[in-house]
Amino acid sequence: MESNLVEYVALGEGSTPNLEKFKKVSIIPLIFLIFYEVSGGPFGVEDTVRAAGPLLALIGFLVFPFIWSVPEALITAEMGEVDNPGKTLPKALFYAVMLVVFGYFFPLLIGTGAIPTNPKLWYDGYFSEIAKQIGGVWLRFWVQTASALSNMSMFVAEMSSDSFQLLGMAERGMLPEFFAKRSHYGTPLIGILFSASGVILLSWLSFQEIVAAENFLYCFGMLMEFITFVKLRIKYPSVSRPYKVPVGSFGAILMCMAPTLLIFVVLAHVSFKVLIISISAVMIGLLLQPCLKYMEQKRWFRFSVNSDLPNFHAT
Repeated sequence: MESNLVEYVALGEGSTPNLEKFKKVSIIPLIFLIFYEVSGGPFGVEDTVRAAGPLLALIGFLVFPFIWSVPEALITAEMGEVDNPGKTLPKALFYAVMLVVFGYFFPLLIGTGAIPTNPKLWYDGYFSEIAKQIGGVWLRFWVQTASALSNMSMFVAEMSSDSFQLLGMAERGMLPEFFAKRSHYGTPLIGILFSASGVILLSWLSFQEIVAAENFLYCFGMLMEFITFVKLRIKYPSVSRPYKVPVGSFGAILMCMAPTLLIFVVLAHVSFKVLIISISAVMIGLLLQPCLKYMEQKRWFRFSVNSDLPNFHAT
């Protein structure tokens, strides 16, 4: 009779390179990684002015980074890749949040104050028109170039986050071991390929639909991360962590309440088409978990646990 017991082995030299030889992320690149991970980018700023007016838009871009960006950065940061996270992460988080505030607030303040504001004219790309009126064609070109670079940087930051998330799940034995494979530079090659494939699968949608679907799935994923963060803080309060958010169980719940409410607002305003696509993707993800368990029991793939990771169940 076939045994359903699965043997977990530690990830050794044959499966992944020694992490000690890879250079840890220092404070400067970490600032920009956090910035591009938690900021929404230039898309949608003009729509905010058109929908709410300049005053509410300015207030929103002052307040929302502290409601959303700080909890997200604290919960989702890749601590294991950071050099001295206890000191580096708080500093990087502070500077990144300041970049988020200033990167939205000051351009919007200048744009709404330098010329007469007509909210009906604030459509996608209107910032470049304002730049042309203020400084000429060269400033318009500069704004458009900066916007393109910002979008590319956000894409790279999101790809990095998603690929390392897959790597971390593989190192916990949640995904097959090949997801934990790293290149000679320490990057998760398989995770990057899977993240890129998701972008290709969405290429048949319009840009607005892609943004809406991405926001829906991203918000759903963040809900899971908030729930996991609170559960781990309550169930394993004393487990060893590279960086521990300096709040207790009640503080963890309180920190996640405001962004959770914002998530439900976003989820309530999606179109029917985006809703169907997003729910289908969520259902596929939920069905994958028992399928992976079945593959694990049948030994179709090798599942391993990294022995260097803290053992939650041993605390």
